[in-house]
Amino acid sequence: MGVMPIHQRLAELWTINKRRQLTPDEMTEIQHCLAENTKYVWKMAYLENLSLIASMTTNTDWQHEVCLEIDNLQAGITTKKPGRPKRGPDNKKD
Repeated sequence: MGVMPIHQRLAELWTINKRRQLTPDEMTEIQHCLAENTKYVWKMAYLENLSLIASMTTNTDWQHEVCLEIDNLQAGITTKKPGRPKRGPDNKKD
């Protein structure tokens, strides 16, 4: 996994702030980066817990699906709500 853009920008803003005070726009940007980082961390923790549950229940299919979601999250790919089953024409929610 490479460095995510939000983490890179957060590091840049922190470095800038070591040299000078951040502008109001930069302060807004750092708040945005922190909010996105929080979302990322919570999603990752959620998926890691799901993976543990899948492992403890020996549900390897589910664990593989969750691990794929973890890989996608780390790569910056979001395909569906974390941990939720995919819905298709034959798997409708009633």
